Amino acid sequence: MSEQLDYSASNGVRPTALALLRERDPAIKARATQRFYEHLLSGDTTLDATTHISDPLDLPGRPASPELVAPSSLKRRSMQSDAGRAVLLHALAHIEFNAINLALDAVWRFPSMPDAFYRDWFKVAAEEARHFSLLSARLAEFGHRYGDFPAHDGLWEMAERTRGDVLARMALVPRTLEARGLDAAPPIRRRLAQAGDHASAAILDVILHDEIGHVLIGNHWFRHLCSESGADPHATYAQLAEQYHAPKLRGPFNFEARRDAGFDEAELRTLAGLDPIDSIQAVPNPR
Repeated sequence: MSEQLDYSASNGVRPTALALLRERDPAIKARATQRFYEHLLSGDTTLDATTHISDPLDLPGRPASPELVAPSSLKRRSMQSDAGRAVLLHALAHIEFNAINLALDAVWRFPSMPDAFYRDWFKVAAEEARHFSLLSARLAEFGHRYGDFPAHDGLWEMAERTRGDVLARMALVPRTLEARGLDAAPPIRRRLAQAGDHASAAILDVILHDEIGHVLIGNHWFRHLCSESGADPHATYAQLAEQYHAPKLRGPFNFEARRDAGFDEAELRTLAGLDPIDSIQAVPNPR
């Protein structure tokens, strides 16, 4: 695909999402995703919700680097050094690059969803593209680019597992894997600020704000699908997490962000390790 992609109304949303997903150049993918979302907001395109699209074998499109390794192979470095912060920024950029791909995959892969589903996930893709661009620009200020350090592929592995089940995708990508970012962002931001890297800390503020909305979208569509089938969301989530081998969640949890992202009080109590009959005030609530 080229950056000169024709953004005319003849390009439907789902075929365009697939074309963007297959794009190997991260910078082109990020820019073109943001541009097409602007086009989508104008209403001058088709959503083609029921169109059948064959599943290509070359997904997702990504560059030859970074080298993908096991998570255990990645070493942590101190944020007090420029080198350590560069490694962190690269890891965050890799997460955001994967998040662009995950959102685009949700748009093209699952047919016959409501129109709002496709608009929501293209919005997510465009915002993840912005995050990637911010992190890439900051990484360049440290003398590095995306691909300079190894990374792992955990996010896309879950996309592969849930490729045939939109309910499982909504349960286990936005409201499980991406929700972990709500917990991780504040302590990372604090450590960057303590190291005097306020420019990088400001990017974390943007990411956390947007990611709350992304997880909220995931929660909305998960509950929408449960409601359509008459399934209990709590029992369904537990069953899907076991079926698809979702990672076990570990605290500390960002209860404020998770509440804003649409997790209900029963889910927050479970995360806090509380008995359901305990007082809801035991779960931190700044409101």
